[in-house]
Amino acid sequence: MKKLSVLPIVAMLTLPALAVESESLTTGESVYKDTVVQKSNPKAAFPHGLQFGVGASATSGFNAFVGYNNKKLDSFWAKRFGIRFDFASTSPIKEDLNKNINEEIDEKGVEVYDDLHIDNFSLSANHYGAMVDFYPFGDTWFLGGWRVSGGYFMGKLDLDADIHGTKAGENIKFELNKRTYYYADSDVMPAKASADWKYNGPYLGTGFDLGLIWGFKIFFDAGVVFTSNTATFDLDVPSAGLLDENLDPIIEGTAKYDQYVVDKNATLADARKEIDKYPYYPLVKMGFMFRF
Repeated sequence: MKKLSVLPIVAMLTLPALAVESESLTTGESVYKDTVVQKSNPKAAFPHGLQFGVGASATSGFNAFVGYNNKKLDSFWAKRFGIRFDFASTSPIKEDLNKNINEEIDEKGVEVYDDLHIDNFSLSANHYGAMVDFYPFGDTWFLGGWRVSGGYFMGKLDLDADIHGTKAGENIKFELNKRTYYYADSDVMPAKASADWKYNGPYLGTGFDLGLIWGFKIFFDAGVVFTSNTATFDLDVPSAGLLDENLDPIIEGTAKYDQYVVDKNATLADARKEIDKYPYYPLVKMGFMFRF
């Protein structure tokens, strides 16, 4: 009987302990499950971070990009990096763009020499490239929209214009390579000037995206493409009506015409030498974007 009386005492001592242990295990599982749920942040899942943008580039026309930057990621570094593929072209707005440019210019055009002006501008440009964006402040309010960007861009810019004189009935005077030339008695000098710039190289810039509502933002980018290819220039002045400094006609196939070609090429080379000092193609863009 004494042995049997010990059993209830042992049971009373051990069962509460087992119950506490069981409760602890259950609570631990619950905490573990909660931890797992918190780590798999549903706000970080795709397509969150996918972004699209449209706007205008001051040097390339209509601009658009597609990219990815997810500020909801748990990783300290992952939320700070993004990528964009950027495209731009003047083709969709070329007609209106050139119309506006020429309307802003005085009726006489841009003066390049006494009584000699350039007008009737025609501009076309495009670019495409890829960028990696770095947001130093991550998802910090306001400051989180600032970024530093680096990448690689390729593109081109073509500019054509007419050259004409403004004094009807008089010879039009101009200089090439410090030598004086004239164009005979013409109100409109039928000459053409052009500049072509094909560039490619690494890009470095900065910018920001400022939130508006429901994922819509304003974006801005400014930077330069470091390129070894600078602009080339050309000048087309028909030989008909061309005079030397003594007002004698310059005829193709003669020594005077050969000298004119030498002087023209030397002038274009000097212009190329000046712009070679600045091997940077600027890119400035602004518009609206949406980020999921």
